[in-house]
Amino acid sequence: MVPRPVSVPGEQQAPGADAARAHDPAGELVALMRRSARGDEQAFAELYDATSSRMYGLVLRVVRDPAQAAEVTQDCYLQIWQSSARFDPARGSVLGWMMTLAHRRAVDRVRSAQSVVERDRRYADQEPQQVPDVSDAVVDRLEAERVRKALDGLTTMQREAIELAYYGGYTHSEVAGLLDIPLGTAKTRVRDGLIRLRDFFEGDRR
Repeated sequence: MVPRPVSVPGEQQAPGADAARAHDPAGELVALMRRSARGDEQAFAELYDATSSRMYGLVLRVVRDPAQAAEVTQDCYLQIWQSSARFDPARGSVLGWMMTLAHRRAVDRVRSAQSVVERDRRYADQEPQQVPDVSDAVVDRLEAERVRKALDGLTTMQREAIELAYYGGYTHSEVAGLLDIPLGTAKTRVRDGLIRLRDFFEGDRR
């Protein structure tokens, strides 16, 4: 289980305190992640303190509900604790990896809630003898699989930038801040990722 329970981040910290710690020129977050992978609960608590407000803020922006955002953030840190040994610093930053994970979980929560609402609405509108038309669901699933396959073809750094910019709705400047990279680098990752996605879909249509 996660060594430190997650409450709403920022309640007991000075504004911007964890953002300053999350700026990691000396590789502090990588060191904390590696210690966490060895089961060091103190290191994981420090990792939480350094990143929790940004993680919570990202999740809250997606799910729009503080209680759900706190719950999703808790789930994220549980997954990070359990999978910390699989983090590879050669494939991207600690913060970028964590933010990408948080964004995916937040999107999954929103989609799950929307799915329940849509299902209930379809059942309410459905006539007693009406046979459900599954063609739209099949098309949506196939399209989602194509998009996921295309994203899997990107580098980790391109994918995390694309997901924040287009799924999360962040500006290039915000993406740069979230990933702790220069603005020009963020723009380059988004641009190169979009080019690869375009090439994938154009090739898929041939």
